[in-house]
Order: sequence, then structure tokens, then C-alpha cells
Amino acid sequence: MTSLNRVLTALSQKEPDRTPLFLLFSCYGAKEKNISIKEYFSNPDNVIEAQIKLQKKFSTDCYYGFFYASLEIEAFGGRTFFFEDGSPNAEGILIEDFDQINQLKPPCIEECLCLKKPLAAISGLKKETGDSIPIIGVVMSPFSLPVMQLGFEKYLNLILFHRELFDKLMEVNQQFCVSWANAQLAAGATAICYFDPISSPSITPPKLYRETGFRVAKQTIAQIKGPTATHMASGKCKTIINDLAETGTAIIGVSSLEDIGEIKKLCNGRLSVLGNINGLEMCRWSEEQAEAEVKNIIKKASSNGGLLLADNHGEIPWHVSEKTLLAISRAVMGKC
Repeated sequence: MTSLNRVLTALSQKEPDRTPLFLLFSCYGAKEKNISIKEYFSNPDNVIEAQIKLQKKFSTDCYYGFFYASLEIEAFGGRTFFFEDGSPNAEGILIEDFDQINQLKPPCIEECLCLKKPLAAISGLKKETGDSIPIIGVVMSPFSLPVMQLGFEKYLNLILFHRELFDKLMEVNQQFCVSWANAQLAAGATAICYFDPISSPSITPPKLYRETGFRVAKQTIAQIKGPTATHMASGKCKTIINDLAETGTAIIGVSSLEDIGEIKKLCNGRLSVLGNINGLEMCRWSEEQAEAEVKNIIKKASSNGGLLLADNHGEIPWHVSEKTLLAISRAVMGKC
């Protein structure tokens, strides 16, 4: 089976030749090339080269077109702070005052130089692989992006006490999210990962989620011209499984804090599951621990397909050793 055939088989709730492995490499590519993270993301050719090398080295079943989350803040005119050994993050607050929301406009994808780089990387990977390996594009959900736009405390105040302005911000963010997702699909992405950690019950009570993030997700995903996977970035999802299934998404990222076998049963064929290797613990694992964890997840959730094995956060941490990643790969391949 090609990687794409393997993934499609699993998503159709049938058992492929083996469980698909999604090692989602973002800034880890800079480690592979032995350059700084800032330099790595400055040139899409770096990302193309690293994604191809990492896919071959670890026998993963996807390429990851994701650069870093605050790229979307750059598109709105904000800035990014780069770390030496971890994911870049937004620098400063984009929206200082709620009144600024009324003047906020969605960025034009074609005019954003920062967005052209991941589009070029996706296009280059598509040229390299054709249809044999899925290419995953990424968007921040309109409901979760405001944490970087406003800061957490201000955003919570906006949701709870300024619902009209909240709706206005969601309108702007939705327009951008849909355009950004569809641009990645047009460039060659196979599917879109819809990162939505604020919708997780770990952060937002389910009742409030159904009034806000659920409504936003349902409207947004319906306009994305390709399949989506909703990812809570380590957050739990158990109590909103039925809601997630109604949003139109095809896959749910499962937290390491939840039993992936239980989540898969609750999905009942409506959703496939992605996960749920503990990314933080992975940094300290021995090869034997890594193999045992992988085998346990596969045992719990691979029956009748519907499982894509991945970390629980949506990005392999910088500090995970190659030995651990190779052990994970061996366990999936049945070579240990």
C-alpha cells in the first residue's frame, strides 16, 4: 500500500496493511538540517528537503505543511518570537482594545508574504510526491486564534461579556480561516488540520462551546473544500464527541489524558481518531517504553481501522531523540 492508500483505508473504517503513522514534524526539521528554527522557516526549500528526509528516515505516512501557529498573527500584521529549541510564538498583543475589532479586516492570502512560504512548501512537496503521500495543511480555528490576537484573559472577557464584538471577530477570523485553508488545498494539501484547542472541554465548558466554538466550527468547516481533522492540541474531547461529529470533521485528535480505545468506541465510526502518544513524556522515554506505548495504542484502537497513530499535541517536540522516534517507527512496522 502507498501511504495515501493506507490512510484512506483506515479512514474508511477498514484495517490497512499496518496502522498509519503520522509523525508531525514542524520545527524538528531545523534540527534535522542543523540550522536555527528562524533560518529554517525563512526558506520553503528547507522545509521541503527536511520533510522528505524525515519521512524516509522514520517511514511516516504524511508530510506536514505546518510552519508555526503565529504565522497567522503575522498575516494580521503581528510578530513572531523565535526560540532556539521550541515552537515559535506570537510576540506581543495584536488587539489592545476591543474597539479595534470593528476595524479588523481579514488578511488577503495573495498579499501576505509570510503565507507564501508554506504554500510554496506544500506545492513543492506535492510536486515531489504526487498522490502517494498525504500532505497535511493547517489552520488555527477562528475560535482559537483570538488567544494570540488578544491574549487569554481578554479573550475570555470578550466571549462572556461582549458577544456582539465576539461575533464580529469570529466573522473576520472565519473569512481568513476558510481562505487560508482553501489556498493550502489549492497548493496541493490533501487535508486540513483544524486546530481548535479552546473548544476542548479542558478549557471551555461544553454548554458554552455549543454556543460558540461548535457553531463557528460547523460554519467554517462547511466552507473548506477538502477533508478536515479537528485537533485539540492535547486538550480532552470525550464530552463533546457527538458535537464534533456534527461539525463535519472526519478525524479527532485525542489527548494522552484520555483512553483512545474509549474515545474510538464513542466515535462509533462517525470519526476516526488521531493520537495519542504523549509528546512530553516521549522526550524521556527509553526505546523500550516507546515501543510499549505504541503497541498499547494500536491494541486499543486499531481494530477495524479508524486509527492514525500520532503524538497528542500535533507536533513532535524538539527534545525527542531520534532513537525514540525510530523505536516508534519500528513498533508500527512490527519490527520489534
